[in-house]
Amino acid sequence: MESGIRAGALAPGDALPAVRTLAGELGVSPATVAKAYQDLRQRGLVATAGRHGTTVRPRPPVATRRAALAPPPRPGTRNLSAGHPDPRLLPPLGPHLAALAAEAGTPTGYADAAVLPELAAVARDRFAADGVPAADLTVTGGALDGIERLLAAHLRPGDAVAVEDPGWANLLDLVAALGLRTVGVPVDDEGPTEPGVRAALAAGVRALVVTSRAQNPTGAAVSADRAAALRTLLAGRVDLLLIEDDHAAELARVPLHPLAGATATWAFVRSVSKPYGPDLRLAVLAGDEATVARVAGRTRVGAGWVSTVLQRLVLSLWRDPATADLVRRAADSYDRRRDGLVAALAARGVAAHGRTGINVWVTVPDETVAVTALRDAGWSVAPGSPYRIAAAPAVRVTVSSLDEGELSVLADALVGALRPGPTFTT
Repeated sequence: MESGIRAGALAPGDALPAVRTLAGELGVSPATVAKAYQDLRQRGLVATAGRHGTTVRPRPPVATRRAALAPPPRPGTRNLSAGHPDPRLLPPLGPHLAALAAEAGTPTGYADAAVLPELAAVARDRFAADGVPAADLTVTGGALDGIERLLAAHLRPGDAVAVEDPGWANLLDLVAALGLRTVGVPVDDEGPTEPGVRAALAAGVRALVVTSRAQNPTGAAVSADRAAALRTLLAGRVDLLLIEDDHAAELARVPLHPLAGATATWAFVRSVSKPYGPDLRLAVLAGDEATVARVAGRTRVGAGWVSTVLQRLVLSLWRDPATADLVRRAADSYDRRRDGLVAALAARGVAAHGRTGINVWVTVPDETVAVTALRDAGWSVAPGSPYRIAAAPAVRVTVSSLDEGELSVLADALVGALRPGPTFTT
């Protein structure tokens, strides 16, 4: 079955045969097939969905032949499914790279590579401005790399992780690939709900992952009231790893209300990809001393370090007032487009979520019908299924490639995609 996934004979979403059916075809016991399916689940290749049986995960952790990859959006459609920042609003890297190339000095050697002291100093100042304690910090190859190292350092296969539902599809895939179990926590516009977190704690989760702002896919941002309630709920927990993901950073134009330090074991991860460019695979990770030491130590015996050239590039971007102004302008542009689409849908009787970030989450009666109808109208959006566990069906619309003049046309298409079903509210 893994070979079939690699070759494309088994595509994401394909159903596997029932255990007894396959056992009969192969002439083996059902227990043998069940054990094989269990191994595939523990490696994150397949998922079991109750009466729907066992299916190939949307993004199984195995490289596939290029022909087996999901097809691109239909030619001629506007692609609002990718979740990438607007390349027109990213700061230019050329001048900063040229300045780095012109710097004199001896190249960094293996023994000297680590977190650059200058980068650490600026990162601490940036964290302090947002109320995040950062006496101990390190860098990782992006937010998801940091989260993977945190989970691997603290948990073992079979442990349960509380994740937002709906939540970041890449995180759901990563948790599955690590052999961990997901426990969904409902999300509203103010972040993970208090009853949802309470239920997850009662279920015995070993880790909780919270998106601080610009939650993917709903745009939720943890409010001051929600943060206070969750800090009270989490206070004193010595058996829980708390991970906060602030991937949007300064692109999210709302105050940060961190949970950092609410538990004995915690980490706050902030990447640079959304504000400065997806190819800049760097995140700064702050946390308690033991947690940061584990992540830094694991990096040292594996990849070794995050490129000091990349660290210097990020430091140069952080220090550049012109770049800071470009990021502020990008944030304002995303806010206008996202808020404009939410308002246009509201005017048409359709509720949507998109408080911060670059995505709008629209609940729909049927994802396949909605995605198909929108595609026929010239718009490619992401189905909600890869992002949710028990949440209602929805579609995710990324606004980063939209022009403000297109908002009304897209809103009309979204309304049309919901018919003939009745207008809904969330």
